[in-house]
Amino acid sequence: MLVKTKAIVLSSIKFQEKSLIVKCFTQSHGLKSYFVRDAFSGRKSNQKIAYFQPLTILEIEAVHKNKGTLENFKEIKISTPFHSIHSDIYKSTIVMFVSEVLHHSIREEENNESLFDFLEAALLWLDNHDEMANFHLILMLETTKYLGFYPDTSDMDMPFFEMIEGVFTPFQAISSLSEHETNLFKKLIALRFDTDQKVFHVIERQLVLKILINYYMHHLDGFKKPKSLDVLKEIFS
Repeated sequence: MLVKTKAIVLSSIKFQEKSLIVKCFTQSHGLKSYFVRDAFSGRKSNQKIAYFQPLTILEIEAVHKNKGTLENFKEIKISTPFHSIHSDIYKSTIVMFVSEVLHHSIREEENNESLFDFLEAALLWLDNHDEMANFHLILMLETTKYLGFYPDTSDMDMPFFEMIEGVFTPFQAISSLSEHETNLFKKLIALRFDTDQKVFHVIERQLVLKILINYYMHHLDGFKKPKSLDVLKEIFS
């Protein structure tokens, strides 16, 4: 089946000497993996590799056999070129981290166009703004809306957040955040991309990130702590 769709690059792995295996989150068909033959050979190899930087937004034409095997691109072009993401060390580190989170979170080969639209809009916002210290925190929390485990905010006046059920409660269970952690989590829920980014101190931001990673681990089987976490902490320390 010939498919034309937008796609966000989640990861690319070198295969043998010259080829790539590229995992993409597509607008029309969810998660797909593609085989790119001879990505590291020929006069246009640098151009080819540039297509597959983390979270690049592509427009693709591809042959989907839908047999659980690697698919093949027919045509590729960059949908919206980033102006600052790959040249700004802070933004590129955020993108590396977020791509890892999404790589371990999105698993369905089915349409989730609302998630795609959210991620596309978020990346374009990041590319065009310089105050982005909480971007990865907001994106991780907002993404849970589309993955099915966004916190139930109906009892947010309660002092403790229980991680497994995703609810605010009057009593602290083993799987609950402390009162201080819960207050930080409530602050995060209220944040938007264009909110004042100085709402957290560095230590608080690291604690909120730890909470989010643990929350993902509670709700996504096999979710792994991103390898780029230490780099992210170093950059924003």
